[in-house]
Amino acid sequence: EKAVERRNVNKEHNSNFKAGYIPIDEDRLHKTGLRGRKGNLAICVIILLFILAVINLIITLVIWAVIRIGPNGCDSMEFHESGLLRFKQVSDMGVIHPLYKSTVGGRRNENLVITGNNQPIVFQQGTTKLSVEKNKTSITSDIGMQFFDPRTQNILFSTDYETHEFHLPSGVKSLNVQKASTERITSNATSDLNIKVDGRAIVRGNEGVFIMGKTIEFHMGGNMELKAENSIILNGTVMVSTSRLPSSSSGDQFGTGDWVRYKLCMCADGTL
Repeated sequence: EKAVERRNVNKEHNSNFKAGYIPIDEDRLHKTGLRGRKGNLAICVIILLFILAVINLIITLVIWAVIRIGPNGCDSMEFHESGLLRFKQVSDMGVIHPLYKSTVGGRRNENLVITGNNQPIVFQQGTTKLSVEKNKTSITSDIGMQFFDPRTQNILFSTDYETHEFHLPSGVKSLNVQKASTERITSNATSDLNIKVDGRAIVRGNEGVFIMGKTIEFHMGGNMELKAENSIILNGTVMVSTSRLPSSSSGDQFGTGDWVRYKLCMCADGTL
């Protein structure tokens, strides 16, 4: 009887699939994974990484298209161990800030062409500035400038007045300036010194003006005015052309009182 009962019990348990099953609410079960705020934060991090990946892709495409970086290196520039950066193609740049004691140059047998699109080309370091414009080229410096041959190191042009006098470069016969401040203007012994102006010429000296030469001539279309705090000395043979001097017989314009007339006399000792 016991064996039959055990057999029946085993048969019942083997056919009962609900044995040991306890119904329970799903919300009370332990949940795994990121849920709630953690899940939202994870989604934000994933979106941020995706945006950074897209930006990185765009930058990579721009670098590849502009600089042309390929499996064989860069097609538009070369980097050398000595610090030299060489551009092998036409490059479009705005403002360049080179490092300390840097040099800008071209190849030995080729010209260095720098073009500004409707803008002047300006080279500036500190207070020294070189500006190349459409109608003029200007150089401005508070400390002076020198032009020398890089091969022979011979100074072609310099404004160092303390070491040597100011000389024009070889082959230059004239100097066109708006204003010049110097201690002395002279020519060599075999050439004439000609100063020509289209308008008005003003010669001013803080310690006086001395004009010396074998023959000094003044040609002007207007008036000539001499001013001095103490005295004006004309030493040598002085010739004055009276063809343009006003006289009392030239009309009534000198008798209206607007003009002041003086008499020019020569003493026996030569004093004017």
